Amino acid sequence: MTSPAPSPGSSATSASVSGSVLDLAPVVPVVVLEDAADAVPLARALVAGGLPAIEVTLRTAAALDAIRAIAAEVPEAVVGAGTVISVAHVTDTVAAGARFLVSPGWTDTLLDALKASGLPFLPGVSTTSEVVALLERGVTEMKFFPAEAAGGTAYLKALASPLPQARFCPTGGISLASAPSYLALPNVGCVGGSWMVPGDAVATRDWARVERLAAEAAALPRG
Repeated sequence: MTSPAPSPGSSATSASVSGSVLDLAPVVPVVVLEDAADAVPLARALVAGGLPAIEVTLRTAAALDAIRAIAAEVPEAVVGAGTVISVAHVTDTVAAGARFLVSPGWTDTLLDALKASGLPFLPGVSTTSEVVALLERGVTEMKFFPAEAAGGTAYLKALASPLPQARFCPTGGISLASAPSYLALPNVGCVGGSWMVPGDAVATRDWARVERLAAEAAALPRG
């Protein structure tokens, strides 16, 4: 953040996250869980591999229970909620124990709720105008989504000079192979991805494989 003391609800820090979410690890796993019983062992595997920040998306009925379980049983994980698109989502995920919030896009109403939550948050952007609008509202850390479809590294590189105060977590279509090109950019703090939590590994509960893939992702260098 450019301000000397971030206010509650800014995307830089809160009582529950020391420093910026963007700086916790080079990759934030984007997790979709159909069974909340898988949440704790999956989170432990990701943390053991070196990825403490975990975004559980609100795309399934199990999501809130998964966040609740990770928050209660895996204290070394920094569990966040993704696909937050309503005021109710903010309220429910805060109550479940989420420690940061991520949205694919934003409106003034949603942004007000994110700020009021007291948690770090990453509102989604895909255009320059959206970035400028967030900067006007005092938000400097954002999710760039859908990263590959919205212009990828070329787009983010083009934003670095005119808007150096904006930092991003690109998410959407990023893989182990493409992540380094994003992480090399000066305005990228981390990337979001799901390649370290493949559906077949989760379905078979192959947590050792998840840990290995997480370790590969955690070892990626940042620019």
